[in-house]
Amino acid sequence: KRNLEDLIILIQRLRSKDGCPWDRKQNRHNIKTYLLEEAYEVLEAIDDSSPSRLKEELGDLLFQILFLTEISREAGEFDIYEVISEIEEKMIRRHPHIFGNKKVKGTKEVILNWREIKKKEGKLDDDLPFCKITKNLPALMRAFKITKEASHVGFDWKTWKGAWDKVKEEEEEFLNALMEQDQEKIEKELGDFLFAIVNVSRHAKIDPEEALRKTIVRFTKRFLYIKDRLKLKKIRIEDASLKEMDKLWEEAKQKESK
Repeated sequence: KRNLEDLIILIQRLRSKDGCPWDRKQNRHNIKTYLLEEAYEVLEAIDDSSPSRLKEELGDLLFQILFLTEISREAGEFDIYEVISEIEEKMIRRHPHIFGNKKVKGTKEVILNWREIKKKEGKLDDDLPFCKITKNLPALMRAFKITKEASHVGFDWKTWKGAWDKVKEEEEEFLNALMEQDQEKIEKELGDFLFAIVNVSRHAKIDPEEALRKTIVRFTKRFLYIKDRLKLKKIRIEDASLKEMDKLWEEAKQKESK
């Protein structure tokens, strides 16, 4: 069986003078896109409940991580062993209830301890809220983390009902903006509306990014079902009525629940 060392040597060969011209040309900025794509393909493999596909996609993601690390090694900055050492030390430091003498009564105390440790590390700063939340996150994910961070310092409703009242308030303001046909105002109010919905999802303990991603998958499958059924009837989707498509949409939904 091959091991991590073999894969590192393979990447070094690809990046060598006699290696692959394309691989030699890559840099950190080029790799960002591939790294993100592979991460999302891992998520898709998890959703598909396919161990064989998950194994493949994890391999692709691991390759991108090692490739990016090799670029840093070539620049004399760090290598994969330093990466492994640092994350191991961090996990030990952040789990004193496992590797130290800290006592905890449940997950809530684990999270509180985690936050305190991150503050000591300089990874959290109550005087500069949100500054440690990555700006390049997808908007829904970033909104979720920002509302969560605000909640930690008490800026939050006690239950989902308060958050839901805010959704209704923002919905009304969005509808008013639509009726006024003010494009700038519509964009602003839509943003407020979506942000309020993210807050409700957090109270419901639902990741909004994950929820929307799964909805997109369902929508795509149902739409393809409509297209395929219309094709069997020799009807182009462009020529089908909305009523016909709605009926097939409901059929697709019913098939999902079986």
